[in-house]
Amino acid sequence: MPMLSLSQPAAAVALFAALGACTVAGPLPGTVEYAAATVSRAYDCGLPVDRNRIIARLDRQDRQRFVAANAGYAVKSYKAPHRCEASERERIKGEIGALARR
Repeated sequence: MPMLSLSQPAAAVALFAALGACTVAGPLPGTVEYAAATVSRAYDCGLPVDRNRIIARLDRQDRQRFVAANAGYAVKSYKAPHRCEASERERIKGEIGALARR
């Protein structure tokens, strides 16, 4: 039976930790991708969203990134809709309002 060196289990642990962080981490708050994810989640929660107003408030160079990210989140949301709790609904509602006022 082959012997494993100490570095192999350590490498496996590091790999699993890195992969775990990739699946948990989402877009960072304040980024265009975070705004797109928030808009998508608002749709999931059944909240009204003035998407055009949000896009108009973005910098010109960020608009295309927003549209692309939002389309990606919409596809994911369509394939796996999530339930929206009242507390999350209120949080998302506040974030959407802030994005529209930016």
